[in-house]
Amino acid sequence: MQRPLAGKRILVGKPGLDGHDIGAKIVALTLRDAGAEVIYTGLRRTPQQIAQVAVDEGVDAVGLSILSGSHKELVADVLAQLRALKAGNVKVFVGGTIPGADQNVLRELGVSAVFTADMPLDDVVAELARKLS
Repeated sequence: MQRPLAGKRILVGKPGLDGHDIGAKIVALTLRDAGAEVIYTGLRRTPQQIAQVAVDEGVDAVGLSILSGSHKELVADVLAQLRALKAGNVKVFVGGTIPGADQNVLRELGVSAVFTADMPLDDVVAELARKLS
């Protein structure tokens, strides 16, 4: 079994009030199966909480699962919190219900990758392996 994310630490977080986490859990399990050590924050975390856990855990990347439509604001807040904690080098990726027009906006904010719900999980792992190598 290939483990392209072996040795990587990835935090999966659910910022905001969105209460749907099946997709985040599936991604977390997929990343774990690909060799990553995964930390899952649980539901309804603030950007500050997510950034603090990322720093405390020394992660290589933070994955944000957002289905609420407030992805631009929440991502901007998480990125700002990471910078404030001197962790601006941590890669951030976003998954969920992200309209095409907003994907470039998120990349301009500093997001390393955007994954939509229809993207095959093998493609998610391959992209993260490239971004984190």
